[in-house]
Amino acid sequence: MSNTIELALDGLSCGHCVKRVKESLEQRPDVEQAEVTLDRAKVTTSASADALIDTVKQAGYDATLARPKAEPLAESTLPPEALTAAPSTLPAEAQPDDDSQQLLINGMSCASCVSRVQNALQAVPGVRQARVNLAERTALVMGNASAAELVGAVEKAGYGAEAIEDDQERRERQQQTAVAAMKRFRWQAIVALALGIPVMGWGMLGDNMMVTDANRSLWLVIGLLTLAVMIFAGGHFYRSAWKSLKNGAATMDTLVALGTGAAWLYSISVNLWPEFFPREARHLYYEASAMIIGLINLGHMLEQRARQRSSKALERLLDLTPPTARVVTENGENSVPLAEVQSGMTLRLTTGDRVPVDGEITQGEGWFDEAMLTGEPVPQQKGSGDAIHAGTVVQDGSVLFRASAVGSRTTLSRIIRMVRQAQSSKPQIGQLADKISAVFVPVVVLIALLSGAIWYFAGPAPQIVYTLVIVTTVLIIACPCALGLATPMSIIAGVGRAAESGVLVRDADALQRASEVDTLVFDKTGTLTEGKPQVTKTFTAEGFSEADALRLAAALEQGSSHPLAHAILEKAQGMTLPSVNGFRTLRGLGVSGEAEGRQLLLGNRALLEEQHVDASALAQTIEQQAGFGATPVLLAVDGKLAALFAIRDPLRGDSVDALARLHREGYRLVMLTGDNPVTAHAIAKEAGIDDVIAGVLPDGKAQAIIRLQSEGRKVAMVGDGINDAPALAQADVGIAMGGGSDVAIETAAVTLMRHSLLGVADALAISRATLRNMKQNLLGAFIYNSLGIPVAAGILWPFTGTLLNPVVAGAAMALSSITVVSNANRLLRFRVKA
Repeated sequence: MSNTIELALDGLSCGHCVKRVKESLEQRPDVEQAEVTLDRAKVTTSASADALIDTVKQAGYDATLARPKAEPLAESTLPPEALTAAPSTLPAEAQPDDDSQQLLINGMSCASCVSRVQNALQAVPGVRQARVNLAERTALVMGNASAAELVGAVEKAGYGAEAIEDDQERRERQQQTAVAAMKRFRWQAIVALALGIPVMGWGMLGDNMMVTDANRSLWLVIGLLTLAVMIFAGGHFYRSAWKSLKNGAATMDTLVALGTGAAWLYSISVNLWPEFFPREARHLYYEASAMIIGLINLGHMLEQRARQRSSKALERLLDLTPPTARVVTENGENSVPLAEVQSGMTLRLTTGDRVPVDGEITQGEGWFDEAMLTGEPVPQQKGSGDAIHAGTVVQDGSVLFRASAVGSRTTLSRIIRMVRQAQSSKPQIGQLADKISAVFVPVVVLIALLSGAIWYFAGPAPQIVYTLVIVTTVLIIACPCALGLATPMSIIAGVGRAAESGVLVRDADALQRASEVDTLVFDKTGTLTEGKPQVTKTFTAEGFSEADALRLAAALEQGSSHPLAHAILEKAQGMTLPSVNGFRTLRGLGVSGEAEGRQLLLGNRALLEEQHVDASALAQTIEQQAGFGATPVLLAVDGKLAALFAIRDPLRGDSVDALARLHREGYRLVMLTGDNPVTAHAIAKEAGIDDVIAGVLPDGKAQAIIRLQSEGRKVAMVGDGINDAPALAQADVGIAMGGGSDVAIETAAVTLMRHSLLGVADALAISRATLRNMKQNLLGAFIYNSLGIPVAAGILWPFTGTLLNPVVAGAAMALSSITVVSNANRLLRFRVKA
């Protein structure tokens, strides 16, 4: 029996959040319908309220059973996805929550650690969501919990944590930690391998690995040296394993500690009491313990170095801000630290300077290189009144500008925060790895014990030796490091590479959804076109010159605010215009007035027909221009037809090339517009669009997206206006043009910093490359563990008579992590095809 349950929601900040909660609820088989706003959810369902609350929490938000309201929720003409309070500048709409906190985490070694830290943080009262990133050893926490509470929760879980408030501080601490870790891993690897390699080489000569009366004392010395190596070069494994054990958990370090510890304990037992072991069982494995510790430390060092490269894209964004700025005052110019620059100050820039803060040019002119911010390679000319952004470079010129946004409020700072938030997120495909990793280590320990038991009770003699080799090898080779790094490494590299190309991604889910898109829907005005009508052609009747006709038409349009009037005035810029008397606006027809003693009419054909002006001389031209998608505007002087102005909103300069590229890549292209069908089809034909959906209102745009989705299509909507917000929210992926409205950008999952459709093609190409890379990493990690564990357990013994050496298992484990990280770093070199 279905009933309606109302939930109070917490943690939703935008249309994307609303959409995520709605989808999560409606994916339940026992939910018929869910109406979701920023603070409420009204669900028609047969499920319990507790079950619905759990579903909302799994989506990353909080929910409680709502108290009944005295009045129903207010209705809106727009869907809730469009009702977001968007900030007034571009990147603010996509920034992380203002109450988010960043932590640096110490001691994480695998995906099991990630799960444990994340659960510990999410259990803190006031935490809405916690995202833990193994690749960067960081946690992004949303909520109102204090830093001390968060750090305490992480430490209680057996790890170290440090709260970081500032991006620059975070960067410095991460670099210090990374350098220190690399140095530590390097000397630990050197110490362990310096003992392990000679011992392994000597032991391979004859029967030196077997304890005899002649070599027993020497082996005892080697055993003590191995113990020293385990303490000084591998102590971090054992300390971490002990902390995890005290907290009832198991991690990668648990496997390493168990494997190397078991090998050493067996060897020292044989060394001290050989008489208790059969002669053929007196084999020693000191070198295995030393070599495994050395190889894993070496792998960690190489992995650390590779992980540093993966963050280069974000680090390059951080490097865009100069340390100082030149402030202009009544007393002259002073160079001051960037932190002292305040909004409203006047600053000077000259050739070669990097812009320190956002602002508006008040004097001068210059060419600005905005490539690192927008991906646009061509420098932009800017003068008085134009906005400039922190991080861009003055290629040529000198300007004064007034600071409008400083510190964390600059465009660059907000982009960096958005990139960091996206890099900390996880796509749906990555959640599978998280679920497996949460139970992976305990399962591996059970597999190792089971394999050892089989070899002990059913294997050949000496059983104890084979059992030890099997258990140690399974424990070492099964480490889930590669599995834990597979997704976050690809996300960090892919989101960073997208940011370099001027594509801002809200979260990792957006990348995954974008990679699955097969249909692209474009708004027309301002997306495909310039959004600014222009006079493209002028046709004159006999007895009238083009200049004279334009001058009279522009004079008449001085009193109009219509977009078509702006087009004519723009065309007549620089002309001396006569004054107009008796100006009148004729609704739906045009305008009229008197100039230079002549009666003027300017408008559509219906106006001229009403005033009995013969337009037959240009009738064919009128029809022809309308067929081209232009709006014919007719001028009559003293009752005679004088000129025809063809006005249209032209396609953007790169629209045709961008759409042709998307066609080659196999996308179906659809135009969705409120314009009339004739104009829409003319523009679509010129642009190379497959289908046209014309004459639709904003709500109709969302319904058009739903119809395409009902056909089984994965749809991306590209738009820039407030009226596009419902469609952007409904689409599988919303892509907003950077120069568009705040509501459109807030609703979209992807934002293009440059107003160019080539950015759409770039965004889709990067998303496909990132998902492909992620799948390669996950597949490699799964294959490694799927094949490695059975081989380590001795599955090849019946066929080849050989077992995997624990040292080889240690090398394979280290190599798997390095392989995953290196493969992800290939994304940093990804180049989109033109």
